[in-house]
Amino acid sequence: MNSKAFYSLSYGVYIVSTWDNGRPTGCTANCAAQITSNPATVMVSINKDNFTNSCIRDCGYFAISVLSETSDPSIIGTFGFRSGKDFDKFSQVSYAIKDKMPVLEDCCAYIACKVIDTMDTSTHTVFLGEVIGADTVQNATPMTYSYYHNVIKGKTAKNSPTYQADENEPQVSANKYVCPVCNYVYDGNTPFEELPDDWVCPICGAPKKVFQKR
Repeated sequence: MNSKAFYSLSYGVYIVSTWDNGRPTGCTANCAAQITSNPATVMVSINKDNFTNSCIRDCGYFAISVLSETSDPSIIGTFGFRSGKDFDKFSQVSYAIKDKMPVLEDCCAYIACKVIDTMDTSTHTVFLGEVIGADTVQNATPMTYSYYHNVIKGKTAKNSPTYQADENEPQVSANKYVCPVCNYVYDGNTPFEELPDDWVCPICGAPKKVFQKR
């Protein structure tokens, strides 16, 4: 089987949010789709190891913030490479309550849902939601998974349903600074040592001081 065939499927980039006993939490996802139009239902696939998975089960509701090509890329890292169990992801972003759910302001649309069914796989839970509210937020082009990888040069978290280890990925050349959280390799024109102390990883938001020279 050639697993690269899966790259031909179309994916977006989303932040799936819910409530953790009154506290907003969520994670990055790339598997979401509309299932029916009347009644309107959508599905999301969330890894069982994600804290968001258990929160959706307990809350019974979730929202999907559809990221755009102009969305801050650090949002993807903040919600994709850190756990909401011990980190308040929403403290790093602007958000609003829409249809009683936390929704990012830096997105092009949102869809709020009530969980009506689930399907378990070995690693993920597919949540089927009946839409209780939806709206456009910004007039912008939705970000695709391909855009995230090819233009932003982002990485995929290992608990993503589309994660694939690339054995042929080239090794990081010597004297490059690498983020230990998301493996982003700094290749900017400004020497890394000359970046300001408050510079952070553009993918996951990790501070400059944690970068490792390889």
